[in-house]
Amino acid sequence: MENPLRLKGHTLIALAAIVILAILYATDQVVPASSAREAQLRIWLAARACGITALVLLTAQVVLGLVLSHPTNQSTWKLSKRLFPWHENLFVFTVSFVAVHVVFLVLDPYAGVGIGGALVPGLSSYRTVPVAVGVVALYALVFTGLTARYPKRLPTGWWLKIHRFSLVVLVAAWLHGVLSGTDTQSFLPIYVAIGVALIGTAGYRYWVVRRARGALRAPLHPSSGGIEP
Repeated sequence: MENPLRLKGHTLIALAAIVILAILYATDQVVPASSAREAQLRIWLAARACGITALVLLTAQVVLGLVLSHPTNQSTWKLSKRLFPWHENLFVFTVSFVAVHVVFLVLDPYAGVGIGGALVPGLSSYRTVPVAVGVVALYALVFTGLTARYPKRLPTGWWLKIHRFSLVVLVAAWLHGVLSGTDTQSFLPIYVAIGVALIGTAGYRYWVVRRARGALRAPLHPSSGGIEP
């Protein structure tokens, strides 16, 4: 039975458009431009705000994915029905905020990114390497998201291998935010919280999987009823 909470293509497009319009409206209302200088700052602040929001949403999406694939979830937690729609639908909002983030950077004449730097790694005159990392993370995000949404169009088992690359995408996006922002110090608590959430969730999942594999490989002790070779 198809999940009723899964958003259809036209619904995703409509929601993405609403999100973008809401961001544009909120930007004008929260940081109104009363001077040319404030107008410049408004575009930059909007770009940074959308970038940070997208990073937080991406973190939530990856953490939910780690929980869904956790061995304990399969046997004990059984949270898949509740969490999977959130994990799946967060993708459209993450991409929406990333899209607005890129658009504002392109529109900002003082950012030094430009349309070339926003689309081609290495063409940004502003912090070339960190911005290039962000561009690569953008393409990787879209690729992993689309392949996960249409797994039947891939060879058997490929979508899962590609989907696991989401961890690398999040790390790349995190590095992009830390290294490219002039206000990284102000957002340091958010970056630290994202790092802790990712390392904690991924580390716990890895530890449980490794312990289970170790238990399967361990020879049976005579006192446990096993037979010695």
